[in-house]
Amino acid sequence: MDLWEPGSPIQRHRRGSGKGSVRTGGGFSKIPTRPGRAVPGPAPLSAPRSEGGNRRRRRRGRERERPEAGSCCLGSARLGSARLGSARLVRHGSGTMKQRGYGFLLLLLLILKAATALEKKNIISKLGDNVTLSCIYNEKKPLQLKNLRVYWQIADGSYQEKCSVVHALISGQDDNSNQCIHFKDRTQLFWDRLENGDFSLLLLNVSQSDEHTYKCIVQEKTEVPRVIHQAEVVLSLAASYSQPILSGPIRNSDSTGEEVTFYCKSGNGYPKPNVYWINKVNNSRLSPSETKIIPHDDGTFSVSSTLKVTATANMQIECSIENEMLQENLSANYTQQKKISGPGTESDKKQEKKGRGAQAAGIICIVFVIGLLTGLICWLWRRRSSNLVSYKDVQQREDQGGLTSPA
Repeated sequence: MDLWEPGSPIQRHRRGSGKGSVRTGGGFSKIPTRPGRAVPGPAPLSAPRSEGGNRRRRRRGRERERPEAGSCCLGSARLGSARLGSARLVRHGSGTMKQRGYGFLLLLLLILKAATALEKKNIISKLGDNVTLSCIYNEKKPLQLKNLRVYWQIADGSYQEKCSVVHALISGQDDNSNQCIHFKDRTQLFWDRLENGDFSLLLLNVSQSDEHTYKCIVQEKTEVPRVIHQAEVVLSLAASYSQPILSGPIRNSDSTGEEVTFYCKSGNGYPKPNVYWINKVNNSRLSPSETKIIPHDDGTFSVSSTLKVTATANMQIECSIENEMLQENLSANYTQQKKISGPGTESDKKQEKKGRGAQAAGIICIVFVIGLLTGLICWLWRRRSSNLVSYKDVQQREDQGGLTSPA
């Protein structure tokens, strides 16, 4: 609808009420116009044409009949811009101002809605643990549980048809009538925190099937039920892998240049790990020959990796098992072992000769020490025996009176 048609916000144009007066649906409003210039739009049939307006129209007609170079386009442009400016002024009436006010209010509501957008958190939990899904309403406003409805749902679109309600609180009471069987007796709220706006959910004994995006919706029952808070929690699960076991070849001294194989194993972890082989001599990455990841019934994984490389004189190999979810990196290093030589080699003979020589030398030393001790004991015994004989002779002579006292 044109602004000048009946029924539009501008009903008619009254020149008799003063220059620049426009009557709208709500009364008159002033429209600034330049002296001697008409307001755009068709004038009412009853409005008389002024003498100044007639002179301007005659002058414009003469200018159209005798245009100068470049003056035609310039005059038309000025006239068009003047009409456009006047039209813009007319359109900024009271009705349009109301529409702009509504638009500003709508924009403000959108900004507030964006500011209170979904709160989204990521939580990592280990398998079998209890985890708390956070949902906290931070507004400093007294809450009455009887006027609240709290719903915990799964936000994954592909899973909503299977499970629509994880936990529900209606009018201050748990309502498990529509709760999924998978979450039965495994969820609970913190009753001592509800009135403070803490609607977090405790989920017990988590497993791989609990790995979803959960949504918390808090409604307040007033004249019109409205959502006062909502939050999303992304639950990711993980389990630590066992310390890897690294086994390598028992190398011979002359095995340099041969292909050798290393084995690395670890298990009971989740999710699937990354396996790295590292040459510790220059810290370079080595490509494994084969890596197998085996799933178990409890949802965890075991990993087995094989590395084949050419043996060098100084090999230092490391196997690393990485769990990105838990940011864990477990490693094991290869310890070089030397194989005992066979009995038919030259080194065996030399080693055997050295052993026999050392054994003979030890026996000779022991025999020499025993002989030395035996000789010492015999000498001491003979000396004691001679002293005993001389003492007996002296005693016999004393008994026979062979010895007399001096005169």
